[in-house]
Amino acid sequence: MSRVRGFAIFSAIFILVVLATLGAFILNISSSQQIGSALDVQGVRAYQASRAGIEWGLYQQMQSGAACPADNFVPGASTLSGFTVSVTCVASVDAHGGPTVRTLTSTACTQPNAGACPNTANPGALYVERRLTVTF
Repeated sequence: MSRVRGFAIFSAIFILVVLATLGAFILNISSSQQIGSALDVQGVRAYQASRAGIEWGLYQQMQSGAACPADNFVPGASTLSGFTVSVTCVASVDAHGGPTVRTLTSTACTQPNAGACPNTANPGALYVERRLTVTF
């Protein structure tokens, strides 16, 4: 009879270990889901920051006439704070007298390298970048 009394403690320890393992697994999955969701939101914000860069570049080009704008800026909207936007423009002059074609590229990122996007040197695990290009 004394052997049967010790069986309950082993069953209780086994159940506690299984429940603790299950709890750790659920916590890990939950954390991964939260990080993924936050990165999705950051991706949408980066897209909007990149759109703001395109609009800024088009406005600068309309104001200057012929100049092709290029600059880095931080969007003024509070919802886009934390993003740096790099705007580049390349003008291609037609050799046969046709119109000059401009390609405006706006790159928004969360962790700029030396104040400019994209960060190809040392992006962190939570680095988010979006790039838009417009030809006109």
